[in-house]
Amino acid sequence: MALLAAAPGLPSQADLKAELDDAIAAQARGYYAPDEDERLGNSYQRYLSVRAALWEVVVDLLPIVNGKAPASKEDFYRSYAIALCAASMLMRTGEFLVDMAQDRPVVWQKLDAAEPRYAIERKTFTALYAGLTSPKIIAKYRKSWRFYRRYKAQILSVMTGPLYGDIAALLEAEASQHRFKLADDIMGRLSYRGFSYKRRHISAARKTLFSIFEVSGSRIAALKQPFVKPRGAPKRVNDAVRAQVLELCQPGDVLVTRHDDALSNIFLPGYWPHAVLFLGNTEQRAKLGLPEIEAARHHHGERIVFMESKKDGVMFRPVEDTLELDAFVVLRPVISDTGRREAVTRAMSHVGKLYDFAFDFSSADKLACTELIYRAYHGADNINFTLTEIAGRKCLSAEDLMNQAIGGGWFDVHAAYGIDGDNWDHKAQARAKLAASFESVF
Repeated sequence: MALLAAAPGLPSQADLKAELDDAIAAQARGYYAPDEDERLGNSYQRYLSVRAALWEVVVDLLPIVNGKAPASKEDFYRSYAIALCAASMLMRTGEFLVDMAQDRPVVWQKLDAAEPRYAIERKTFTALYAGLTSPKIIAKYRKSWRFYRRYKAQILSVMTGPLYGDIAALLEAEASQHRFKLADDIMGRLSYRGFSYKRRHISAARKTLFSIFEVSGSRIAALKQPFVKPRGAPKRVNDAVRAQVLELCQPGDVLVTRHDDALSNIFLPGYWPHAVLFLGNTEQRAKLGLPEIEAARHHHGERIVFMESKKDGVMFRPVEDTLELDAFVVLRPVISDTGRREAVTRAMSHVGKLYDFAFDFSSADKLACTELIYRAYHGADNINFTLTEIAGRKCLSAEDLMNQAIGGGWFDVHAAYGIDGDNWDHKAQARAKLAASFESVF
């Protein structure tokens, strides 16, 4: 029976408490941290899957319940009980989400954001909220419970035996948890309408803003600052340096990079503007137990060694693509192999997403370069990044990332190239030169 199979998949009291604790913390902070985001995403995906299964139970039984399919009185009562139990589970668990989100804009925004990793579409929660507060649906739901209470004895008399007896117990448990108040229904609908109005305007503004940033950001990314380098001068990182990187780096290393003459340097904060993740070659990834990169083999084969978010999106990339630049620093996580594997696997789950030109770290449907690193490593072992406000948005610049990563002891400066001339520096010397190159606090 689908109902009995789906019921255990609904959030438990412990799950609900953990989600509520995360929601309270996220609202106070102004954003969901990546580990909270992961917990909410997994729970929300599971809830939506169970919700779909329960709704299918209701839909399958509606012809009998509505008298449009022939059935004996016993079959009618059983179908009614099963459909009502499934509908009650849908309403009750949905109401928890509404209670959790309706006075917490950060939570609502997170539940409404698209998340391709979990196959969650944009505005999923708004649609769910609209249904739960619909006067038409609420009226039918109330009527269904009135019918149950009126004919409870007849209904329960046919709900016997191992299968139907278990459903009857579930239905009685659901009945004990419902308290209908007209005032609550009215306030719920008014709350939905008020917040929906604000969300529509905020969403429209964000779409416009993202479009502006996307157009301007794409163009700026391709432009060069004049007079910084001679016309036609090559990047300082050449094939020999790239070959050394492949020998030096390990999966999970983070490279913070710089183009000397990129026009975007003017607009992005600090001397070091960009960050990428080293995945390693096929052999290294297999040794660490990382997922295979099937989709990338068609394009680049064994040359895939990096993962990077830039104007064309979050993609697996070969070394000659990522390291066409002038300087970089190699940061190595001070972390267990398990933590490193989990962090890199999390990063790989974001492949295919768009680049976030608006630098909105509150949503994971698009990712800026440092957000990929942030969402990979936050919560791994003892790593705990804090977002800072830049131009009205809470985000993490590449230099903030380095200050926190190195200052917190979570990453070591393993090597650097191009900080002081076209040469390599390692460990202590690399750390000292890096610290002198920007406003460091480590």
